[in-house]
Amino acid sequence: MKSAFLTAFLLAAAFGPPQASAATTVVAAGNVNVEQPEVPGASSKRTRAGKTTFDAKYRKVYALLQNDGELRGKIKSVARDYGIDPMHIVGAIVGEHTYNVDAYDRLQTYYVKAVSYLSSKLRFAYEGEDISDFIKRPEFAECSGKSGSYDLWECRERVWNQDFRGKTVGGTSYPNDRFSATFFQPFYAGQTFGIGQLNPLTALQMSDVVHKVSRLPKLDESDPNAVYKTIMDPDLTLPYVAATLKTSIDAYKSIAGFDISGNPGITATLYNVGNPEARAYALKAENDRREAAGEAPKVPEENYYGWLVNDRLSELKALF
Repeated sequence: MKSAFLTAFLLAAAFGPPQASAATTVVAAGNVNVEQPEVPGASSKRTRAGKTTFDAKYRKVYALLQNDGELRGKIKSVARDYGIDPMHIVGAIVGEHTYNVDAYDRLQTYYVKAVSYLSSKLRFAYEGEDISDFIKRPEFAECSGKSGSYDLWECRERVWNQDFRGKTVGGTSYPNDRFSATFFQPFYAGQTFGIGQLNPLTALQMSDVVHKVSRLPKLDESDPNAVYKTIMDPDLTLPYVAATLKTSIDAYKSIAGFDISGNPGITATLYNVGNPEARAYALKAENDRREAAGEAPKVPEENYYGWLVNDRLSELKALF
C-alpha cells in the first residue's frame, strides 16, 4: 500500500501543482435541478430495445456493487490512490450502466469478455489510414511540442475538429463526427467497453497520469489491442476511470474556480459528456461575462446522468 506521502508526491507529479484561482466556490452536494433533466432519445431507444427499463438497469448495477466486496475494495483502493471520494468512481459506473449498457451479474464476466474481444488484431483507422499515420499530417505539427498524453491528445482532437471534421482534405471526405468515433472504434460505432465504459481516446489521454500514479504501462495508439485490454480489464481500467474524474475535478477548480470534489453528480456528468477542460473554460468565460454585467454566476449543473447519481447517493454510500 502506498504511503500518504508517496501518494501525494505521485499525484503532484501526475497532475501538476495546484493552480489557485482568484476565488474557489465549493459546489454543494445534491442536484441543482428539482426534476431530472430529459434523458436523450438514443439512451431510451437502446433501453427499450433491450426490453428493460432504466430502473431495472440501475438495480442491476447496484446489485453488482452490493454483492461484490472485492469490487468495492478495488474502488476504494483506487480512489485513495487518486485522492478522490470513491463515490465519484461509483457514480461513473452507475451512470454508464444505467443509461448506456447493462451491468453483468459478476465482475468475473468482465474479465471473460475482455479476453473474448481480443482474439483478433485490432486497428485504429479510417478509410484504410492508420491513426499513427494520420497524426503525422502537417496539420498536427502544432501538437508535437505538447508534453503529457492529455495535452497531446486534446490538441490532436482540437485539430481534428478544426481541420478535418465534416471536411474533404486531400481527396478524403471525413465525417462530421467525433475524433474518437471516427478513428478509435474498430468494432462498431458508439462503442465503449468495460466496467468504466471508457472509450480508447480517453484511455490514451490518461495514459501518462495512470503510468505515474498506478505504475501501469503507457498506452500507444499503434497497439490497439493493449488499449482495449486496458479498458476492458477491471484491474486496469479503474485507475483510468479515477484519473478521468480527477482531471475533471482539477480542471473545474483551477480554470473555473469551482470545487466539485463533493458532488459526484457533477463529476458523473462530466464523465458522461467529456472535454472537462473545454467546459471549464466555457463556464469561466460565461461567468466573466455575467460578472461584468452584474449578474449572478452560473454554477456547474448536473445532466440527467449525474442527476440520478446524486438522487441515489445515500443508498450508494451505504454500500461503502
